[in-house]
Order: sequence, then structure tokens, then C-alpha cells
Amino acid sequence: MRPTLQGKIVVASHNAGKIREIADLIAPYALKAVSAGDLGLDEPEETGSTFAENAELKARAAAEASGLPALSDDSGLAVDALDGKPGIHSARWAGPDRDFNRAMRNVEEALQRAGATTEDKRGAHFVSVLCLAFPEGPSEFYEGIVDGTLVWPPRGANGFGYDPMFLPHGETLTFGEMTAEQKHGPRDSGPGLSHRARAFHDFADRRLKSDG
Repeated sequence: MRPTLQGKIVVASHNAGKIREIADLIAPYALKAVSAGDLGLDEPEETGSTFAENAELKARAAAEASGLPALSDDSGLAVDALDGKPGIHSARWAGPDRDFNRAMRNVEEALQRAGATTEDKRGAHFVSVLCLAFPEGPSEFYEGIVDGTLVWPPRGANGFGYDPMFLPHGETLTFGEMTAEQKHGPRDSGPGLSHRARAFHDFADRRLKSDG
């Protein structure tokens, strides 16, 4: 029998933007989010070869160190013309100081070298894998994906990471131009637009609603 999720949950991240997004998504449920940074937990080295493996490394480390259930997200931008890069290394393309203006320039320069200068060659998708881990027991995984096109120059100052250069299919605003509600809010009673909102919808549907 799986453990019930209630009370306090650790968001296994030190990324302020990611913590804010997950906390916003958790808010409607009876859960209190506390970040790994607030608890003084170290960030484990992300040695996995997939989003799921890295998400589990972070969630498992936070759960075991805190004695609380932990929810982690491993996400990134996968660019078709770059054979799925930067992928699980999306944060590394921003350098040690996490400069995502630099990261976006790096992606654009790689696209230019690959000859991906027209819209039909600039397809990409954001991937988010959530992992829920308890101090003991198996891990649980939830995934969300959103497809789009990369624009240049970047547009908008909202969101974080690669958001300003990502234009979701069927939309006129980049993630960087959207409000949090436009990016994450429900659409026609379905999940939100963003990869993280879609992963969280999967998490809420299969886990939170059954526990509630």
C-alpha cells in the first residue's frame, strides 16, 4: 500500500524560479511546500542520463535527508536540429553562474551553425519529469511535454530559463511573454500549457486527487 501524501513536502530544488512554479502548482492542495535550500540540504550531483534518473536522484536525496516526502523536477529544452540538446544539460549551457541569456545565445549560435534558420527547422520541446520520493519506498514519476518553435531574439521577461525564446505551438506569445496564469493555468478544463503544468496535472490526477 502506497503512503499517503499530506502535510509538508520538500521541493527538492535550489532553483528559485522552479521552486516558485512548483509552490504555485501545489497551492490549491493541502500541502505545505518547503524548499531543499530552506532546509540547508545539499544539491546532489546530477549523474543520470535521463530526466527521470536525475529527478529521482534529487527527490531521493531530499527525502532521505529530511525524513519528509520530496518532489523534484528535472526538466529541459530539447531542440530537434541539435539532436535533442541541450536536454538534460540545459542548465549547464547557462554556465556556473546560471546565465540563461548566455544559454539562449549558445542555443541560437548552435542553431545557426546547424543551418536551422527557418521556422520549420527550429522545432523544440520542453520536457518535465516530476519524481515523488518518500524516505522509504519506491519512487513515482509524472511527465509533461510541450512542443514549440524557437524564436530569435528572445521575447519577454517573465518565467525563467529558456522561456523567452520558446513559442508554444498555436500561441502568439513566448513563455517569456506570458503571465503565470497563461503559462500554467488550466485550459478548457484540461492541463495548463507548460511542460511543468502538464506534469503536475498528471501528478495531481493520479496522486493528489486519490489522496484527497
